[in-house]
Amino acid sequence: MFQDVFVPDANVLPNGKGLKAPLGCLTQARFGIAFGVVGAAMACFETATEYAKRRIMFGKPIGSYQLVQEQLAWMLTEIVKAQLLSIQCGRMKEAGTCGPEQVSMAKRNNCEIALEIARRARDILGANGITSEYPVMRHMCNLESVKTYEGTHNIHTLVLGEAITGLAAYR
Repeated sequence: MFQDVFVPDANVLPNGKGLKAPLGCLTQARFGIAFGVVGAAMACFETATEYAKRRIMFGKPIGSYQLVQEQLAWMLTEIVKAQLLSIQCGRMKEAGTCGPEQVSMAKRNNCEIALEIARRARDILGANGITSEYPVMRHMCNLESVKTYEGTHNIHTLVLGEAITGLAAYR
């Protein structure tokens, strides 16, 4: 799903010793995932927005109701924040200042936010949110797996915790 986003770095594996080389590959993959999940979140948001404009309830579009507008505003805000986190991580990567901790933060945050956006989009679509007519459930299932592979939310939490405190909680 996100393989098009991953651009391998030719310097990751040559002369790698121990776990540093494969962990470097994981960091590269996680970086791509941090960007890729934002696309899934955007697709869910756009689906929910269009649906909210077209779905009529009590004589008017559901998008005219405050609760739906609040959900859409929350989704868009989180998408923009995830985009900014990814862009900043990319800028740091280009400058050579992006470490595994920053990539863990981006993957951890963006996977969690994208999954929550998919859930909220599904909620706006109501029963239609679980049908194959709309892409929300497909994205949600993919996001559930992406959240798990390349390091779970909890593992990235521990990576960040160690970076913050200097104390490893998993050793």
